[in-house]
Amino acid sequence: MGLGPVMLDLRDTELHQDEIELLRHPLVGGVILFSRNYENPQQMRELTTRIHAIKQPPLLIAVDHEGGRVQRFRYGFTRIPPAGLFGKLYDRDPHKAIEFTEKAGWLLASELLAVGVDFSFAPVLDVDTGRSSVIGDRAYHADIDVLTALARACIKGMKSAGMSAVGKHFPGHGHVREDSHETVPVDKRSYQDIMMNDVVPFERLISSDIAGIMPAHVVYAEIDTRPAGFSDIWLKQVLRKQLGFQGVIFSDDINMAGAGPAGDYPARASAALAAGCDMVLVCNNQPAAIEVINSLQFDSQPQVQVRLMRMHASQKQISLSDLQQDPKWQQIAKEIVALEQAPELDLGDDEVHS
Repeated sequence: MGLGPVMLDLRDTELHQDEIELLRHPLVGGVILFSRNYENPQQMRELTTRIHAIKQPPLLIAVDHEGGRVQRFRYGFTRIPPAGLFGKLYDRDPHKAIEFTEKAGWLLASELLAVGVDFSFAPVLDVDTGRSSVIGDRAYHADIDVLTALARACIKGMKSAGMSAVGKHFPGHGHVREDSHETVPVDKRSYQDIMMNDVVPFERLISSDIAGIMPAHVVYAEIDTRPAGFSDIWLKQVLRKQLGFQGVIFSDDINMAGAGPAGDYPARASAALAAGCDMVLVCNNQPAAIEVINSLQFDSQPQVQVRLMRMHASQKQISLSDLQQDPKWQQIAKEIVALEQAPELDLGDDEVHS
């Protein structure tokens, strides 16, 4: 039995019997964790160990853990600065920015791996246009060359720790003001404009060992009436065929308002998979997740299983407490924390974002 095409979430810090039965369903292939699932490093390590033991091959365990506003685990973890900080640093000192972004990628990945998480949905590859309320400083920079250089450094650091990277939100969320968690954003730019700007970082990083990509719940009206995550034009024709991407395509959460045009929850899951997604996320709505796995008709292809299996952590990991005794961790953690405290970068406080 391989990994199913559905990734779902858990209610709290423990794994309940009904959830174990749900995770045993053949259509379930992964679990995404949130802040509500985290109490401390030891509890998280025990939880992920139990999840991985449920079936073979082990379920994938993921989290949205980018740094800044989107860092699900905080107590016991190093505070990772937002991507935009590294962009500001690049404007002052490009060499230092690249160095520290790679270190931040290693640090983020090492700490997550130490508690049993396979991968994070990071880095963000959206262009910082100043328009998007939900992206903001989650993006590295407005300049696509700088953005690409910093994202490549982050991916390199994550890979050196043993973690695969997932770039988001293809083909780019930075040019719409609306938040796809709450509505259906519409980007009216031309195909040429999108391809020559927003798609460039994805195109360049496909050859830099990026293992996964998450499409945006945004309608690019000049190209398709469907959001990108439900569009075979964007996923099969552009991402797979034109750009040659061979990694995993993860849908964004189909419980978001931006997924609404695809219909009810089973219809959304079916549409995302038909468009080219390999795994569909159903978050913060357990009844919807149950509805999806009870009604979804899907036969996984061998190549999809190969892609998904590559998302497992590639190295055996020590505990977080042991990691924190490593002089390398101690030095890098100290440097990364100090970055956000640098007054010359004119940084404000981050508001926690879900």
